[in-house]
Amino acid sequence: MRKDESIDGVPVTEEQIAAWAAEAEAGYDVETLTRRGRGRPGRGAQPSQVVALRLTLDELAAIDARAKLEGKTRSEVIRQALSVSAA
Repeated sequence: MRKDESIDGVPVTEEQIAAWAAEAEAGYDVETLTRRGRGRPGRGAQPSQVVALRLTLDELAAIDARAKLEGKTRSEVIRQALSVSAA
């Protein structure tokens, strides 16, 4: 393992790897894993659509700056802007 390995910015320790290995060796409940579903969780009663959007570097930087400031994702910032403009 490389010294700087991390998941979501959290360093992976030898202890964590040992715990994951023990969990795998004990076996997984396949029913529980397959019941979870695939892909990202839904956002409502109806399926969501993925939309491609072209932005300039300046526009993307503005979205990223706002997302960081508000602790949100790019998608959350864009959805919020759409909901405000629709109101």
